[in-house]
Amino acid sequence: MDHPAAAVAGRAPAARLEPDAISAAQDTVIGMASSAPTATVGLSLAALAAATAYGSGPVLLLTAIPMLIIANAYRRCNLWNANCGASFEWVGRAISPYLGFLTGWLMIAAYIIGTVAEVLLLGPSVLAVLGSASTSRWAYVGIGCAVGLVMLAVAVVGIRITARVQVSMALVEYLILVGLAIAGVVFVAGHHPGTVPFSRGWLSVNGIGGKGSAVAGFLTAVFVYGGWDGTLYVNEEVRRRRVNPGRAAVIAVALLAVIYTLSQVGFQGVLSPAKLASAAQNGTALVTVAHALGGGLAAKLMALSIALSVIATTGTGIVLGARIVYGMASERVLPVFLARVSPRWSTPAVSSVVVGMLIIVLSAVYFLLTSVQNAFNDVIAVTGLLFSVFYILTALAAMTYYRRRITSSARDFLAVGLLPLGAAGFLGWILVKSLLSAPPTQRWSVLGVVASGVILMLCARLILRSPFFGVARESENRVSPRR
Repeated sequence: MDHPAAAVAGRAPAARLEPDAISAAQDTVIGMASSAPTATVGLSLAALAAATAYGSGPVLLLTAIPMLIIANAYRRCNLWNANCGASFEWVGRAISPYLGFLTGWLMIAAYIIGTVAEVLLLGPSVLAVLGSASTSRWAYVGIGCAVGLVMLAVAVVGIRITARVQVSMALVEYLILVGLAIAGVVFVAGHHPGTVPFSRGWLSVNGIGGKGSAVAGFLTAVFVYGGWDGTLYVNEEVRRRRVNPGRAAVIAVALLAVIYTLSQVGFQGVLSPAKLASAAQNGTALVTVAHALGGGLAAKLMALSIALSVIATTGTGIVLGARIVYGMASERVLPVFLARVSPRWSTPAVSSVVVGMLIIVLSAVYFLLTSVQNAFNDVIAVTGLLFSVFYILTALAAMTYYRRRITSSARDFLAVGLLPLGAAGFLGWILVKSLLSAPPTQRWSVLGVVASGVILMLCARLILRSPFFGVARESENRVSPRR
């Protein structure tokens, strides 16, 4: 940890994560894997095409702009305080420790729930690669548990092996996804029967004939990008820990913008709207598109890409979720045993096991107890909103910490003040629109996540008596007492 206060009486022991263990390039891959490109395209392809009337390309590119601005806010915060607690620390020390705790809780909830949502795709994808049409719940559970345990073991053994595994899977996943997306562009441009031909409407946020909804498209696009912030949660283990993780976040967003836009534009016109919607309803949108492009072999390759995407995000979900938990436990806002670091592997082994087992158990419960599926689906549906909330809070934390720069020059007014405020406002608008259009069960799910965070915060304050709630408010070149 960066803060000298870490050594004061009553604080958890200082962390001993392995410094300088991974490169900026490996960190970038971890952030991209957390977003799960292929799996995410599979989930959003039909919805985004329908919402925008095939104007999804411009929508994705425009959504990348506020995401890049938010990523730059993360970069600035990391220059100030390179701590794996990230937004928990930044919001807590710049604005309020109570708001910081809630930010940390939303981060944990988003990563665990989001990872479970991706794991649910793993069983069908693996079986498709093997040529099986089985829909056995026990097969899905077995595959999910096996992969979860393997990725948990990798997470515990060390960040170096985690990074190497992530890079290896990413190379195969992205090669397949991008290759087939380019094939899709060529296929649609060739005016094959049943395709939706390119037109000027594809270049408009309102789509073909102005029939699309830019608002609905932006709602989906914000969900698509979520997860790039994973580069910051391993910052204590990255070379040049104050500089590289923030740069990796910005690069990850830029690369994801290219991959998502190319994939959406390349795949959305391969099938007719009716066939694409039908395939999406069966959870086979990308595999069906790939089959139309290259038959059974292409379909199996796409299923492999989806499986690798889910396996990768399972691994990053455990690694990143564990480090957020570890960062919070190091401040005693969570039980201190969660801050223990393995002396052999230099990883937060206890928090890794807790997060990993939660993901495995929740995935199994979902498949085996149909009575909880509807309730859990509502929670999964609002995961993107949780990401939006802590993205907004992080942008505000960066503005608050660097507030003296806002009036120092026109450049800083734009970079530190106006742009982050605009990006936070855009995400806030998306958040409000999403909540207003969401069914009551999903609104209750959001309220439940926040309420559980408030209860845990009170426990941390009154039972664990964490000194974090008394930290001084910080700003650039100044530390002021908390009032």
